[in-house]
Amino acid sequence: MAPKNTTRPGGREPVRAALNLRLNALAVVTGVVAGVGAALFRSLIAFFHNLLFLGRLDLHYDALAHTDASPWGAGIIAVPVIGAVAVAFLVKTFAPEAKGHGVPEVMHAIYYERGVIRPQVALIKSLASSISIGSGGAIGREGPIIQIGAAFGSMVGRVVRVPEWEQLALIACGAAGGIAATFNTPIGGLLFAVELMLVEVSARTLVPVMIATGTATFLGRLFFGNAPSFTIPPLDLAEVSMAPASTWVAYVVLGLSMGVIATLFTRSIYAFEDLFDRIPGNYYTRHVLGMALVGVIMYALMARYGHYYVEGVGYAGIQDILDGAAPAASVLLLLVGLKLLATSLTLGSGASGGVFSPALFLGAGFGAAFAAAFGSVFPGVQVDVTSAAVIGMACMIGASTGAATTAVVMIFEMTRDYNVIIPLILAVPLAFTVRRLLMSDTIYTLKLSRRGQTIPASIQSNLYMMKSALELIETPFAELPASADLERARELCRDPARVPHVVLVADGGALAGVIPASVLVEACRQRARTTPLSSLADRGFIVAENESSVLEVMAQLRSEASDNVVIVADSGADEAHEVLGVITAEDLLRSTNLPSALVMTRRTQREPST
Repeated sequence: MAPKNTTRPGGREPVRAALNLRLNALAVVTGVVAGVGAALFRSLIAFFHNLLFLGRLDLHYDALAHTDASPWGAGIIAVPVIGAVAVAFLVKTFAPEAKGHGVPEVMHAIYYERGVIRPQVALIKSLASSISIGSGGAIGREGPIIQIGAAFGSMVGRVVRVPEWEQLALIACGAAGGIAATFNTPIGGLLFAVELMLVEVSARTLVPVMIATGTATFLGRLFFGNAPSFTIPPLDLAEVSMAPASTWVAYVVLGLSMGVIATLFTRSIYAFEDLFDRIPGNYYTRHVLGMALVGVIMYALMARYGHYYVEGVGYAGIQDILDGAAPAASVLLLLVGLKLLATSLTLGSGASGGVFSPALFLGAGFGAAFAAAFGSVFPGVQVDVTSAAVIGMACMIGASTGAATTAVVMIFEMTRDYNVIIPLILAVPLAFTVRRLLMSDTIYTLKLSRRGQTIPASIQSNLYMMKSALELIETPFAELPASADLERARELCRDPARVPHVVLVADGGALAGVIPASVLVEACRQRARTTPLSSLADRGFIVAENESSVLEVMAQLRSEASDNVVIVADSGADEAHEVLGVITAEDLLRSTNLPSALVMTRRTQREPST
């Protein structure tokens, strides 16, 4: 007898409600860990900082106050070196993912690892970053806290065995909770997740992220108080709407200038990575060299100006600027240059720490120096130094990270002055635009782009997925016989700007395989000239009609475990000359905002069929 059908209209709603309740409960847990983790992480930084700099066991550390002169004197140069040895051991031995500034690794996990972050990353990142910062590395604590919270969210999702979209949401919960707790900026934390972490923006993903950020912020306030990260005096912005045109011109110039500084900041970090990679030796010797140079900079600054300035998160120097106690504009510019150098040395040589705090320092320092210089050149222009420093911080964060909305809202939450919004929404987009004109990648995505990993630049609506797949086709494509070798294809690679999107391999007129541009270029660099093209070709391509939608093509790629789809006018066509175009999995990833696990099957990472 057939089973009785008990399904009734609305019968799925209780199940969906239960699943949402589960996700929200997991978001609370993740938020608790993010808030408590932020407190523990700060305590670890304090422990290592006080031990290594001052030789005492103490968990109290006020980042807004300058560190006292170390009793070690010139021996302070050795402190970052000691930290470098410990960090290199932890990272190399237990978790290579803990190296660097954290957020790119989280993005990699979201888009390329189905949201899987190894549990040990949270522990090793905590230890390595706290040692790096505590020993004087010119880096921030926000990136590590983001990675720590994200790692816990990933672990919770895998333990409970939630669907992939829920696990990705939990990663965003951990990241948003971490940044909300450390800065006391719940809305900023939420927007950070929206702009950089979430692959889907909807009620079902936003609600848990809001719960996590609220929970983490509440716990952060229990540990750190309700004060923002910086004590910012009332800004001279209340009458900004009535300010003369010259003041607005100054804000425009400041925003444009910060876009250039943000680009320089991003380029510098990765240029130093390349520089250290070329230095003979190993991870230990390179990191020790980089941190020894940072130690020299710290010692020189203490000897000349009475403060270490570039060490650690650098909040004390920022607070001086906001309090109006900053040194002269020329000295500020020197400090900006040395902080940029120290951060590049720290991260380029292999430290573990974030870029958020250095970006704030650069923004505040350059903004204040700009205001002082602008006022000297144009005495009649009203540009407040503190206001310019605040605007500079927001511009630097928005331009370098790509999270422009987050930057505006976070600075608003820090100042708690609504009037700051007006100049920010003018200057931050300008800084963001200049950086986009100079380089398309952000400080986070450039690390992944250098690995050949594409991160979508926008979140697409479901309507986009119903568009014709023909719109994704990139031209030109070339056709070569299967009997040809790589020597014949080398002519196509001579000019990087003219490399065809794909090469069709034809055998007697019939389509025998597809070679994407990335595979062809790599082969031209590393394979012998006599390598037959047939050995490089992907023979597992699928064929789709030209009326197929983006969603249908993506479904075919997944169901057939393929990485390339050939578009033809007639599904029965099998001749190379009948091909209208080829869409690769990379095309779909670049054009949609879906995790790579849903788009890319990575067949091309295996040996091609022959």
